[in-house]
Amino acid sequence: VQLQASGGGSVQPGGSLRLSCAASGVTFNVYNMYWYRQAPGKQRALVAGITNLGSTNYDDFVKGRFTISRDNAKKTVYLQMNILKPEDTAVYYCKANHYFMPSEYWGQGTQVTVSS
Repeated sequence: VQLQASGGGSVQPGGSLRLSCAASGVTFNVYNMYWYRQAPGKQRALVAGITNLGSTNYDDFVKGRFTISRDNAKKTVYLQMNILKPEDTAVYYCKANHYFMPSEYWGQGTQVTVSS
């Protein structure tokens, strides 16, 4: 099983980025998918999640600015990030959890830097 995250980069405050996480070697549509982030000196924290059926949840700090979505045919989960703030600077990771079995996978991180 492999999760390949991409789409990170450097952007000015107020800008946008879209992260992608492509899965392989897994039956994608039975996995809940999540985006986490880890800023320097801080613990990894949940940003957003989407269940295998498409229900979503967000951390309060990103609610209204970020949108998580998934394309089961492409085995990919996305994180559209708008109105980015310097506080959003972090390494972003995707994670897959089977919807009822104790099966969990992490992708490698992708760096997002928001700075003027």
